[in-house]
Amino acid sequence: MDLGLEGRRALVTAASKGLGRACAAALAAEGARVYIAARGQEDLERTAKEINAAGFQAADVSQPDVPGRLVEDAVKALGGLDILVCNAGGPPAGTFDSTPLEEWEKGFNLTLMSTVRLCKAAIPHLRQSDQGRIVVVTSTSVREPIPTLVLSSAFRTAVVQTLKTLSNELAAQRITVNNVAPGRFLTDRVRQLDGAAAQKEGISQEEYTERSVKASIPMGRIGDPAEFGAVCAFVCSRHAGFLTGQTIMVDGGQTHGVY
Repeated sequence: MDLGLEGRRALVTAASKGLGRACAAALAAEGARVYIAARGQEDLERTAKEINAAGFQAADVSQPDVPGRLVEDAVKALGGLDILVCNAGGPPAGTFDSTPLEEWEKGFNLTLMSTVRLCKAAIPHLRQSDQGRIVVVTSTSVREPIPTLVLSSAFRTAVVQTLKTLSNELAAQRITVNNVAPGRFLTDRVRQLDGAAAQKEGISQEEYTERSVKASIPMGRIGDPAEFGAVCAFVCSRHAGFLTGQTIMVDGGQTHGVY
């Protein structure tokens, strides 16, 4: 299937590794011109080379003045913008009781406001495209709160509500707005969370991950980031022009909700 992404101009954040990298790689493989950003310069440079990115920039999107500048730099490098993929590293794990108030403020800027600021800056450019796409990477926590990830559960749910409102505002302008919610994929984030949980139980991270996967994922395996990237590419494609305001779960059947 031709996704109609040849020559499309895309900005992908938190794209040096993990699911953000998978999204950027999938778009680039379909012929899109991809500009990537992330905090770590070394990983960013390596990924840019590997996927033949059209440009890259070290950027921390949790900082208020960064998203707007990043979008403008990407637009200059690409000559416009058709696709915005918003991604950011997850806020730290913790329960409500164990999470300090200052971490709530950091999580607010990292998870919710980075998306808001990126969208604010990108929308004027997306209005000039005939295939405008906004895709945000969220989490299954938007459907089923994860007890040890209170910040992710709170702020990613706020992201989804914001996107639903935005999708209605932009629908008549042919800009689609969706979020893609990953379950358990083999990323550094999952390794870190599983490692912390395993340490508390006195077992190896590999043992904890295997046990958790068998107990929670009907497919009986952890996801490959490339599978997530393929879904992101489809949502950005010309075939997804009638798909907007949706939360698309990519989780191997892990979440139990019917909507």
